[in-house]
Order: sequence, then structure tokens, then C-alpha cells
Amino acid sequence: MMQLVWLIPVFPLAGFLIISFLKNVLPKNLSGVLASVMVLASFCISVGLFFKVNEAVTIDYFNWIHAGNLSIPFSFLIDHASILMLLIVTGVGFLIHVYSIGYMSHDENKSRFFAHLNLFIFFMLLLVMGSNYVIMFAGWEGVGLCSYLLIGFWFKNDEYNRAANKAFIMNRIGDLGFLLGIILIYVTFHSTNFQEVFSLDKAKYYNQPVIIAITMLLFIGAMGKSAQIPLYTWLPDAMAGPTPVSALIHAATMVTAGIYIVVRSNVLYSLAPATLSFITLIGTATAIFAATIAVAQTDIKKVLAYSTVSQLGYMFVALGVGSYSTGLFHVTTHAFFKALLFLAAGSVIHAMSGEQDIRKMGGLRKKLPVTFIVFLIGTLAISGIPPFAGFFSKDEILVHAYEQNKFVFILLSITSLLTAFYMFRLLFLTFFGTFRGTMDQEHHLHESPPVMTVPLIILALLSTFGGFLGMPHVFSDHHLFEKYLEPLLSVPASIIHSEASGSFEWMMMIAFTVTLIILYIITRGFFSKQQNVPALNENDFNPSTRVLFNKYYVDELYDSIIVKPLYWLSDIFYKIFDNRLVDGTVNALGKGVVWGGRTLRLVQSGNIGFYIFIMVVSIIAIFVFNIYLK
Repeated sequence: MMQLVWLIPVFPLAGFLIISFLKNVLPKNLSGVLASVMVLASFCISVGLFFKVNEAVTIDYFNWIHAGNLSIPFSFLIDHASILMLLIVTGVGFLIHVYSIGYMSHDENKSRFFAHLNLFIFFMLLLVMGSNYVIMFAGWEGVGLCSYLLIGFWFKNDEYNRAANKAFIMNRIGDLGFLLGIILIYVTFHSTNFQEVFSLDKAKYYNQPVIIAITMLLFIGAMGKSAQIPLYTWLPDAMAGPTPVSALIHAATMVTAGIYIVVRSNVLYSLAPATLSFITLIGTATAIFAATIAVAQTDIKKVLAYSTVSQLGYMFVALGVGSYSTGLFHVTTHAFFKALLFLAAGSVIHAMSGEQDIRKMGGLRKKLPVTFIVFLIGTLAISGIPPFAGFFSKDEILVHAYEQNKFVFILLSITSLLTAFYMFRLLFLTFFGTFRGTMDQEHHLHESPPVMTVPLIILALLSTFGGFLGMPHVFSDHHLFEKYLEPLLSVPASIIHSEASGSFEWMMMIAFTVTLIILYIITRGFFSKQQNVPALNENDFNPSTRVLFNKYYVDELYDSIIVKPLYWLSDIFYKIFDNRLVDGTVNALGKGVVWGGRTLRLVQSGNIGFYIFIMVVSIIAIFVFNIYLK
């Protein structure tokens, strides 16, 4: 099986190359099938690795970079963490590829779409499988490039292009931190290889400034890629891309790369308690901040986008309190139900002829029965209602938060209730009540074809039963997920897992479940009524709703304090430094040459006597010059 590992990233890369170079030859409908088959092949090999690999294995292929003492091999690290991510990327990725065949069926550029989708899978696999930070960084930059290409896929729309630019530029801020972290790792440990770096003397480096600096720099990269405060504003705008892109890149895979880098570097983070505390702070702030914004959004994809930002905050809190396996567990369950919710939202948008405003929907459950059922399952899962997947991973995060910091536990509990509220609001405004769209939209309402609904059903099953991989300790002592990752993870010395009492966990689960059921009943009664549908005109909102609807005006704040001053500075540099100094110097040199040529040509008078005079003077000057030198 190890001999086939190299094929895992090669299959989607081959798909990208074949579709890109033969798109004018291949039948248009074949590109989606070919792209899906390539990802399926990678998934099959990943499943084989899951059953065969019991310990970490490094596979070297060739010496990639060699300069002086720096030697970086091109090699893959196959262990339980990378295998888990391989299954998520290729498994969920395959379902989204299949769904995209139906969703993009009428797009004239679907071959380009599937080529870029395959290229993204290749870079994501490179990120996950790399055995050192440099290969991980190559994949890291690659997924950022693919994100840019896919957000701006419909590039004829300037707004979509601006969203793509925003995502690309904001991610570069985080990527600079990641790159500086890699440089500092090499300077400190003389290697970028995971196994060599992680074999450091723990007693020597515990809580040392260099370890804190390294982990902080890596976390800055994670903040950009995983959309944490203050580098989160690109993700909601990234919804400009086709819905399958939102599901694959901005919900299930790429945005979780920040979680993966912390889990992969858990040995370093366990030696930096200050960084873990900072991660907890940022994760908690992001979780509750994004959840409050989602409460007032009216675009079906924007609600899910801010939900993703909030859930990523949840994951970082799990990492910050030292429970790395719990963070990765929520990554897994979140991949199931958030991919499901995005694709179900895509099914709604597909039926509504491109409409995304939930104020213009309503009553769709009768016209889209399959989409309604799977969306309901996804909503129950993300809300944390048992026995759906989100219940198990959220419960685990809350328990560990309670053990470490009661205030963080309270904020996450409030966030959990807010999550349920805005998801129930989204569900009822979309599928209940009376239809509020146009007559033409109502006439064309129809359920999506099987190529779209079958992936939805599979994801719904995973969202229903996926949580049983990590049963709470009050139910079972066999936490399969935690046991699978246990050999790779270290426990921070500053973290004391005092295992919350069984009575507290039972009380918390019962209290949350009862509260969520009551919240479900109240929100259904409220948002199913026509008079409670949000107004179409923003001016009709009350002041607090208007602030939430406009995302606390953070984009406007960034525009005022960062973007506009940079434009102003660049304008000054353009007019003074570029135009006058740089261009002025170049132009002056050119004019000097022209003037010199125009002046010197006057010497060419044709007078032989003058020429002889110049020769004599020149000879005398040469003699004087030589004498002076001696």
C-alpha cells in the first residue's frame, strides 16, 4: 500500500492537467466525471492506508532543495493525523465533485471549474501529507491560489473579482507570519522536518521566548487561513464563488488547514502555554462575535459563512485548552454537516434560479422535500441536538472549556444557543410559511436531480451517525477518535484535564437539549409567520439589527484605517517618488544624452585645421595625465 501513496496527490493533479490541456477536445460533460473519478481514486487509496498504517511512516522520494547546510527532501509523512485529513479531503471532496456535475451543468466554463477544483484537491493533499513545513507551505500557498481562482470564477462580475482579491491579499498577511515561523524554526532547530523538530529537548525549550515566537507566528498563519479575528472578513465575501466551492474550500477543507497546522505542531504548542491562552482568547472572541453577526444576515450563504467562522472559533478554543483531538474531532463533524448545509443551500439557490435572499423564499419544504430533510438534519447537527454529529463534538469542547476556564465555558454556551437560533431562523424562513418569491420562480421550483441529492443524502447520514466516533465518557470509555490520535498528541504541562464529573456532564447535556428543543419550538412559531419576516429595506431595521446586518461595520472600519490610508500613501509615492524622482532621473539622463549629442555634433565642422588642433591638444593632455599619475 505504501508504494501507492504518491498516487494520492498525483491523481487529482493528473485530472487538472488532462482537463486543462484537453478541454477543447473532451466532451464538456466528461470533465466533471473525470475530475470526480480522480478524487475517488485518491479516496480509495486513503481508505487502504486507514486500515494498513498503525504507526508514523516517512516516505522519501528525492532531494528537493539543497543549498549549503539546508537540505529539504520531498517526502510524505503518513500517520493517523494525515490519514484522517486525507479521508476528509478526498471523501467529502468526492461528494462535492459529484454534486458539482449537476450544479454546474449549464455553465459554459465548467471544464475550467473542475480543473481548478482538482488542482485545489492536489494542493490540499500536499499540505496534509508533507513531512516538513516547507512542503506544507507549498500546499498552503497552493490552496490560497485555488481559492482565489474559484472565488473569482465568474470573473465578469467585478464584485466577485474584488472578493477574490480580498481573500488573496488578506491571506497573504497570515502567510507572512507562517513563513517567518518556518524561518525561525530552521534557525532554531536547523531543520524543517516534523520528526526532527518535534524531537527537541522539551525541558530546555519549555515556555522559552523562541518557542512562543514560533508558535505565535504559525498561529498568525492559521488565523488568516481559518478566518479568525482580525483576519476573518475575507471568508463571508468568498461566498461570491459557486456554492460547491463554498462547501469544499470555505467550509470543509481549506479553512481547517489552520486547525491542522496547530494539531500537527502540537509538541511545540504544548511547550508554549502563553500561545495556548492567546489561541483560547481569539477562538472564543471569534466564536461569539461571528455568531451574533449571523443572527441578522439575510443571504442564505452569508449565514452559513459566519457560522463557519464561529465554528472555527470553537475548534481553536479546543486547541487552546490543550484538547487537540477534540479540535480535530469537531473539524470532522463540521466537515460533514457544514458541507451538507452549503450543498443544500446550493440546491435551494438552484431551484430559486440564483436567488439567495431568504426573505424572498419560504414554503419550500413541499417543493424541495429531499433538500428540506437534509437541511433539517444539518441544522440539528450544527445546533448540537442528540444524536446528531455536532452534539458529540460540541459537548466535548464545552466540557474541556469548563475544566480550564468557566468564563470561556459561559461564552461558548451562549454561542451554542446563538448558533441554534440563527440556524432555526434560517430553516424556518427558507422552508416554512408561504412562498415570497416571484411567480416565475414559483413556477420553476423543483427538486434537484439525483446527481445532487445523492451526495446530500450521504452527507446527511454522516452528519447523523458521524458523532458516534467520539462518544462522551459518561456513555462509554471507548472514545474511538481520541484513541486513534493518541500516539501523536502531547498533553500541555500547563493543562490539567480534571475530567468534569459525570453528573455535571449529564446535567449540561440535558439542559442544553431541553433548551434547544424549546428554542426550536419558539423560533418555528415566530419565523413561520409572514409578519415576522425581516424587512426588505435596511432602513426599516431597528438600530441593533442594522449594526448586526452590517457586520458591526468592520469592513468599513478596515477600509477607513487601512485601505484608504494605503491608497493615499501609494498616491503620494506615485506622484512624488515614482513620477518625479524615478521617472525624473531616467528622463533627465535621456535628455542629457540628447543634449550632449546635439552639442558635440557642432564640433564636426569639417575644418581640417581645427581637427589637427584638437589632436595636438589631446596628445598634450595625455602626456600631462600620464606624468601626473607617475
